Amino acid sequence: MERIIKIIFIFIMLCTPAWGDMSVQQLTTPSNVSFEICTKVYNIPAEKLYKLTLNGVTANNFETREIQSKSGYILFKAAGKEFLATVGYFGDNKSIIRITPANNLYYFAPGIVLNIFRYIDVYMDEPVTTITKS
Repeated sequence: MERIIKIIFIFIMLCTPAWGDMSVQQLTTPSNVSFEICTKVYNIPAEKLYKLTLNGVTANNFETREIQSKSGYILFKAAGKEFLATVGYFGDNKSIIRITPANNLYYFAPGIVLNIFRYIDVYMDEPVTTITKS
């Protein structure tokens, strides 16, 4: 009886979506991703969104290739492909982020983009602090 309960529990865990309507397999398996998934508007200043995006890239263990804070872009490598994260001003206390593949081929694991967005969602209410050398 205990073994049957364990099997049912494992089956439920594998079949339950991990994030909203997407399962872990759907997030990690390369597929055609629409441009709409790669763009999101936030109600925070562009400078803060840029810093959160950079932290999100680092937190997901992606390789940062190039950063340009003045023009608001971050070039990073994930799963063997390069991506360009662009942050822009979108109005009073609003900003937009776009994370697109550098080669313009939208066949990649959507979790790369969605994990950065989730990082921003979690930490966007936290204050940005500067760490100084002592």
